Amino acid sequence: MNIRNNPILRQKLAAEYVLGTLRSGARRRFESWLSQDADLRNICAEWQQRLAPMAEFAGPVAPPRRLWGAIERRLALKKAPAWQFWHNDNLPFWRSLGMVSTALTALLLVVVMTRTAPVAPAIAYVATLADDKTQTAMLVTADPAHRAMEIHLASNLAVDGTHSLHLWAVPKQGHPRSLGLVSAGRTVLPLGAGALGDDVAVLAVSLEPKGGSPDPNGPTGPVIYKGAWVRL
Repeated sequence: MNIRNNPILRQKLAAEYVLGTLRSGARRRFESWLSQDADLRNICAEWQQRLAPMAEFAGPVAPPRRLWGAIERRLALKKAPAWQFWHNDNLPFWRSLGMVSTALTALLLVVVMTRTAPVAPAIAYVATLADDKTQTAMLVTADPAHRAMEIHLASNLAVDGTHSLHLWAVPKQGHPRSLGLVSAGRTVLPLGAGALGDDVAVLAVSLEPKGGSPDPNGPTGPVIYKGAWVRL
């Protein structure tokens, strides 16, 4: 399908994409057009500006029960090894975290697509990490093409000089994998193969002694942030 010469269809598809009603194959095709069409990206940005204020007046909508069951099965929560802390978290935490992650992921896509930099990052993975009160604290994105991870702190977390924030990839089985230390503001880390495996379900941040965890097999301090690692 060629939509370049069909302005009405371009507007309709852009609006549905921003609303999130464009699904499955249609959404993937639209995203492939976005990567090659700057004008289409601008149309999406305009729809985002029009529709975003409406969210302030929308009431909460409970997702269907089957959705949470599907998420639990995908993350293997009922069969997780003992180390995997999220197995013991209550279901309301994951439900709230899922809604926050979905909203931030949609916003991230629009921001990335409307960048004017000569070479925009090809974001393929994203995670929004939250604390135990489901307050979003960190946004993590991965660009496999450039082998880089970018981390933004969404809150002004004060860490004293005797501690460090340590980022981990948590697989469904086995020990966590160290991804590096996170500093205030924006951090860029090399993207290792260990972060991209299909077995990685969650990213987590622990509070460690200065320089990171002394144990290569996992955190020694408390896990203060965690969130699902999602492939876009």
